[in-house]
Amino acid sequence: MYVRVVRFTDVSAERIKALIARIEESGGPPPGVPATGLKLLYDDTQRTAVVLQHFDSLEDMQAGDRAFGAMDASETPGTRASVDMCESKLELTA
Repeated sequence: MYVRVVRFTDVSAERIKALIARIEESGGPPPGVPATGLKLLYDDTQRTAVVLQHFDSLEDMQAGDRAFGAMDASETPGTRASVDMCESKLELTA
């Protein structure tokens, strides 16, 4: 599994609520994004968000990166601070 990790700053609680509503309404990833999963983490105190986008392959993650990179900044939770493209090496759950 591959994970695109995006960190945002200057994120308001209102923007997170609107983004969650839009994601839930859409029922899936945007066109051109072959993601298999999504996690949205939000720290209200620091006004930061971390988005974990899951993909089955490196190629899918790269395609998703191109699609997300082309998005208008108004479609993101805040100011994009960093993007990491990772291969998941370990995941533990209780």
